[in-house]
Amino acid sequence: MIENQTIRPSKVIGPLGEPLTLDSLPPRDTTRWVVRRKAEVVAAVSGGLLSVDEACERYGLTLEEFASWQRAVERSGMPGLRVTRVQHYRALYQRQ
Repeated sequence: MIENQTIRPSKVIGPLGEPLTLDSLPPRDTTRWVVRRKAEVVAAVSGGLLSVDEACERYGLTLEEFASWQRAVERSGMPGLRVTRVQHYRALYQRQ
């Protein structure tokens, strides 16, 4: 039975270097997604605090939307999450 249990950290390091816990994540009813909040959710999933499915359910995100946040962070860091820069970064990576 123990092999079916997942070990989760109680906190992970957030995008700005601060510790993130389940209580310090953005509220479940968040509708205004600023760069910091998106990056916190991505960091929580990357660190194992939440699973992808839990994050999508908790925040009402589609898998594609969350995956786009992950790709943006991997490619360009937090600046890649800016909505106003999406077209710039998309064009940059399509050329490569």
